[in-house]
Amino acid sequence: MSTSYTAAVCTALTGPDSVRLEEMEAQALRSGEIRIAVKAAGLNFPDLLMTYGKYQFRPDPPFVPGLEVAGEVIDVASGVTSFSVGDRVMGGSKGNGFAEQAVLRDTAVRPLPPSLSFAEGACWHGAAITAWHALNDKADLQPGESILILGASGGVGMAAVRLAKHKGAIVIATGSNETKRQAIEQAGADHSLDPSDADLAKQVKELTGGKGVDVVFDPVGGDLAITATRAISWGGRYLIVGFASGDIPAFPANHALIKGYSLIGLRAGESARRDPKLAQNSEQALRKLAEQGIMRPHISHRFALKNAADALKVLEQRAVIGRAVIDIAP
Repeated sequence: MSTSYTAAVCTALTGPDSVRLEEMEAQALRSGEIRIAVKAAGLNFPDLLMTYGKYQFRPDPPFVPGLEVAGEVIDVASGVTSFSVGDRVMGGSKGNGFAEQAVLRDTAVRPLPPSLSFAEGACWHGAAITAWHALNDKADLQPGESILILGASGGVGMAAVRLAKHKGAIVIATGSNETKRQAIEQAGADHSLDPSDADLAKQVKELTGGKGVDVVFDPVGGDLAITATRAISWGGRYLIVGFASGDIPAFPANHALIKGYSLIGLRAGESARRDPKLAQNSEQALRKLAEQGIMRPHISHRFALKNAADALKVLEQRAVIGRAVIDIAP
């Protein structure tokens, strides 16, 4: 095992331009840890936010971004029995993924489904588990119900499109340009709409025969969230997934009362930590979906590790459709 490795390091909280390659010294493993030779790292919006110090987890520079990785196990601490050297795995943590090596807790690592490549494994689980927890555990989306998916061209949004269609729902989704809307429809959406259209709520109502959608899946927030509440049905379920717009909406409580809809917050990772049985069931379901080819990530951009800063800039420019990946080794 090499004692040093290359990583993309955020050196100041000034955004992607502060990210540069540096040599790191491998540290001895502690109990319960696994060292992975990273083959691919997925890019997530929190990776970008952390380079500005704007994410809820705010590491001080220097630090290595990268929440999701896939690769091969190259070392395990004594006492670790769930994985062995050579295993193909994927996993996540609060960072350190944009590097040739990553150390994770064994509880944060899972076998890479044989049907997924390293690149797919590096950007599959986080989005898939969020979509699954939202549509299965929280909203209990049923066949024939309608759902409005905001930000559907993003990684989480596209996973939600695929899962909602698999569950038999009528899927209405938003994308900010024609290229994104075409990708959304290819992923399974029945209808794709422009989120900036002033008549968005009216269009959704027309597509649902005046009723409005049963479920809203919202990873965007901001003003679009308030528009979406005008497109929800009586007794609908509004899933608060995140705030990719950067703005946290203030939902009018009187409107929720009048229309009888529920505002439902979700944190897939935290729910799994608090409910191990739920986590186990979710993992089993997701692995079956992977084996069936359902919810495989759409990867629009791939970068070398030396171009990690450029990868974050593309994410910032909202140019990614589905997911972007840093390919670190063959």
